[in-house]
Amino acid sequence: MSAQSTNNIDNTETEKPYGNTDPKQWHQMGTGKKPRPDRRKTITYDVAVIGGGAAGMCAAISAARNGAKVVLVQDRPVLGGNSSSEIRVHLNGVNHLKNGLPERETGIIEEILLHNRFHNPQDAYPVWDHILYDFITREKNLDVKLNTSAIRAIMSDDGKIKAAYCWQSTTETEFTIEADLFIDCSGDGLLGATAGALYRTGREASSEFNEKYAPEKADGWQMGSTVLLGSKDMGRPMPFEAPHFTIKYDANKSHKGRQLKPFELGFWWVELGSDNDIIGEFEDNKHKLLGYAYGVWDYMKNSGDFPETENYALDWVSSLPGKRESRRFIGDYILCEPDMLGNKQFSDAVAFGGWSLDEHNPGGIENLSEPPSYFHQYFEEPYQIPFRSLYSKNVPNLLFAGRNISQTHIALSSSRIMATCALEGQAVGTAAALCTKKNVLPRELGQKNITELQEQLLRDDAFIPYRPANDKNNLVKKATLIFASSTSSGDPKLLNDGWSRDYDKKDHHWQSEGLPAQVQIEWDERISICKIEIKCDTNVKRNIMLRRDSLENDVYTTQIPKELLKSLDVEARVNGKWVKVGTIEKNRTRLIKFHFEKIETTAIRINLKETYGNKNCKLFEARCYS
Repeated sequence: MSAQSTNNIDNTETEKPYGNTDPKQWHQMGTGKKPRPDRRKTITYDVAVIGGGAAGMCAAISAARNGAKVVLVQDRPVLGGNSSSEIRVHLNGVNHLKNGLPERETGIIEEILLHNRFHNPQDAYPVWDHILYDFITREKNLDVKLNTSAIRAIMSDDGKIKAAYCWQSTTETEFTIEADLFIDCSGDGLLGATAGALYRTGREASSEFNEKYAPEKADGWQMGSTVLLGSKDMGRPMPFEAPHFTIKYDANKSHKGRQLKPFELGFWWVELGSDNDIIGEFEDNKHKLLGYAYGVWDYMKNSGDFPETENYALDWVSSLPGKRESRRFIGDYILCEPDMLGNKQFSDAVAFGGWSLDEHNPGGIENLSEPPSYFHQYFEEPYQIPFRSLYSKNVPNLLFAGRNISQTHIALSSSRIMATCALEGQAVGTAAALCTKKNVLPRELGQKNITELQEQLLRDDAFIPYRPANDKNNLVKKATLIFASSTSSGDPKLLNDGWSRDYDKKDHHWQSEGLPAQVQIEWDERISICKIEIKCDTNVKRNIMLRRDSLENDVYTTQIPKELLKSLDVEARVNGKWVKVGTIEKNRTRLIKFHFEKIETTAIRINLKETYGNKNCKLFEARCYS
């Protein structure tokens, strides 16, 4: 779609909200008023984020925390996208590496997952919806519009998006949302498409990007959507009669990769893709997917091959298929398979991924003889994602994060995973806030201020592989001495090396020998400080996402990480005396912040009291700011 096609989009100035009906048709009995309400509002923000999945939530929060006035527009009644109670996909990230261990994401997405661990120990998906609602609505500078669809972009004469025309179905309200920057995290990318942003669908030919897993010729295939279901042991025989729309499942023709056990959580491979207009076909595909899902369950219950299902009954079936692929916008760089497999190092890296190259069977469940997914290749370590893949090549104030970023079909097969999308979201949200502060557009920010963007992300506890922090404003960089009361591993000096986790087989931590313990930082000359920031341990080698099976093992946990620091205080030496400047008794985040009135000091002391279960405490970073 070209930019010219948007010239006639904006008719909102002449349109009437109720057509040509009589404005006095409504007799409101309580007040006696005749005119109906005109539910049209124009609202203005610095940043508008479209889409309330993992990417959109993290984009909105990061933009708001970095000083922008933000609105988040979500077309569903709940947040979370594919992870919500409507769909219930596990919020995976870099947990598919060859060594079997995760390299778990930190930053905002970890804060959200920890919030869930503290408030939803029962692993209930409907509660998860409200964990997300609680987390995002408590954020200052951030408004949330649920049940609101961004229908089209309203363009300015200079080719930028002026506003998003939105419809909130529950209130019958038209919103015209004006903003300086727009971030499309909606997956399908309707706002960007109506703005004229360049995009692709389908599979590239292998020759275009030298991708060994791409087809020889380009085609239109896109990975499909899935309907998930769940069953429950009722303790007594539960007969099942298939509904009329059921489509018979032919197990004899199915590839062995279509595993039917365990069956309690359903089958992720009940999927339908498209070689044409996957968005336009969505409702037709949904109807067929429901038929196929019930067909598989009918086979399990009534074929006689699975007597263990006798007491089981369906207790949940998704009515909203979870999407994998549609539009991919074109940025200044298109991320591709060789970048990932070659572990290309980008000077503008702002996020990372590492799920395997996981390209689903183009025909989905209608191509039973093929495996449901081609797990082409697993990664040894995470790959970088550049900022140039996160903003539009031709719409200057449009950024994006999620499955719609600038990448090839094969690259999408890895980076579409939700926690990876969340990292992209935090990156573009932070970038949008910086654009607002500096009055620049994303391309210029990437060209002139990429170091500032990366440093802010690292300060906010994002991680960029092989990109250590070097914030010149961090006063710990000027410290002359860092020591601890005890050490079981690492070195206190490593709290100043710019790395926020152990990585590449190298230690970047200090760990106490028992608790309580202290870390002390000294300066030769008096400094002024009002902020102390500490990064503690949450064990990034263990996953903490919500799962439908509440899995508990060496790689997954349903518990609060026992390594997390629970209680601590910080002191500053003022005129030779130690003065307490902050105390936290029930810490719930990896990044711990203390803000206080500015003081003059020559030393600070971090007093570590208790974790959530570990006998020792591990820290990765300490920062101070004036």
